[in-house]
Amino acid sequence: MLSFSWGDWFIVFLHFMAVSLMAVGGAVTVIPEMHRHLVNQNGWITEEQFSASIAIAQSAPGPNILVIAMMGWHIGINSAVGLYAQYLWGTIGMVLAMIGVMLPSSLLTYSTAKWVQANQHSAYVLAFKQGLAPIVIGAILSGGTVLVLNAHQGIPLMVLIFAVMLGVAGYVLKETQFGLYLYAVGNNDEAARRAGIKVGTIKMLAFAIAGGVAAIAGILAASRTLGVGVFSGGGVGGGTLLLESIAATVIGGVSLFGGRGSVHAALLGALVIGTVQNGLNLMGVENEIRLIVTGLLLVLAVSIDKLIEKATGSLSRCDRGTVLAACAQYLGLDNWPRHRAS
Repeated sequence: MLSFSWGDWFIVFLHFMAVSLMAVGGAVTVIPEMHRHLVNQNGWITEEQFSASIAIAQSAPGPNILVIAMMGWHIGINSAVGLYAQYLWGTIGMVLAMIGVMLPSSLLTYSTAKWVQANQHSAYVLAFKQGLAPIVIGAILSGGTVLVLNAHQGIPLMVLIFAVMLGVAGYVLKETQFGLYLYAVGNNDEAARRAGIKVGTIKMLAFAIAGGVAAIAGILAASRTLGVGVFSGGGVGGGTLLLESIAATVIGGVSLFGGRGSVHAALLGALVIGTVQNGLNLMGVENEIRLIVTGLLLVLAVSIDKLIEKATGSLSRCDRGTVLAACAQYLGLDNWPRHRAS
């Protein structure tokens, strides 16, 4: 039995109020702090009771806030002797813990709601609401999708990350001015420079984006193998991975000479390369033969790309309006005003 006074109960109440302010990600995030304060520092509950509180809260339906109630319950029953006294003080401890952990967040939520209601017509409040809504909806949908798929062993998380990045890249290339300028610079950087496009900036951003995407791919690959080494990513210099990535994009229709290609085309090329590689593996073909086949596919794709380049001609002497209008036509932006490009 603990020697507990009303001052000690007030300290318990203040502790759970502090825990409430720190629990940004939920009650589970402050479990280490509660263990330090309740078990190690003050000895109000035992290790077994602490573990039992977490186990009950995790196994029971509902929010994880139940762990706070269980902590208060165990503090109460440890401070009394006799069955009825333990039930009484356990209930008191549970109520104090729940009030302490819910009071600050409730007051903060109420104050914020009142302030927003009083300033609901302010420009910054409207901008915050409009910007926050899609973020919250996207976070809820993505989080729910991940939980459902993980629970049912569905699509791997990496596939979802890849799909999101694919959609973002497609939108940037098709629907933004940066994507249009990127096609223009890739088609003819000199014409784009004369048209007033900052070619150096566009190239720098393109290489920076490519490096960032490669870094994300490296992190995901390392998370699958639980480590990195000299042969990560195909070995020093990229190994076969570099050849396969270039071959995939060119086979998909992305021009090595610039100005032509799309995200879904690169994805199609990657599927072709993956299918060929998988088929050769199933046939038991040696690695050298697989490299030769991949190289031949790349040579064939580059040759076709060169023939297309000769057939379509170049835009080396075009003005800015012609460069951007041609890119807009390729992107399917028929409503792109010519006067905006000139």
